[in-house]
Amino acid sequence: MTIAAAPEDLTARARIRDAAMRHFGELGYERASLRGIAETAGVSPGLVRHHFRSKQGLREACDEHLVKMIRWSNDQARAGLASGGLDAVLAARSVPAPQRRYMLRALAEGSAGALFDELARLTVPWLHEADQSRPDPPAVDVEIRAALVTAMALSVGILHEHLSRAMGVDVFSPHGDRLLARGLVDLYSHPMLSLEDAGRILSALDEAERTSPEGESR
Repeated sequence: MTIAAAPEDLTARARIRDAAMRHFGELGYERASLRGIAETAGVSPGLVRHHFRSKQGLREACDEHLVKMIRWSNDQARAGLASGGLDAVLAARSVPAPQRRYMLRALAEGSAGALFDELARLTVPWLHEADQSRPDPPAVDVEIRAALVTAMALSVGILHEHLSRAMGVDVFSPHGDRLLARGLVDLYSHPMLSLEDAGRILSALDEAERTSPEGESR
């Protein structure tokens, strides 16, 4: 296992962090060891402990670094949309494979709560802007909708092997990324429910809540 340090950050601390992302992503948090991470980074286990104190501290540093990358990617995506450049948006969505594996594995294992929360938070302004052109006012708080959008978007990465098989192309390849984008644009630009259908379903949900016994799980 080799490690390529980020070009803007070539310090020993950054090499250790990047090595940890590879080990956590490929082996999982429990199976990864500080000794193995140190070997990949080309440092001693003592230096790993000096910088991060523990494996948990190292994971927290990985999460913090990934949050910074996500914020930068989000800013680039918004700039791409503002200029009308789809290629810029697609490029900004691309996260390097080691970081992507780390993020998806951490989320699948039930950790990385800060990462999910940050992604949901960054989604809120997108929804606020989309709400301006809605013909009807939103019926659900924007924070809830942002969390749902985030979960659905992350499922593409977590289920990428199955999705790639179904689509006949690796969704992480340039061609697969563009095909995925086209599919999402088509889905989002053609509502599956009319306002009338949505109104009937919401009315039925309201009625079910009114008639449900107090305290019964729904």
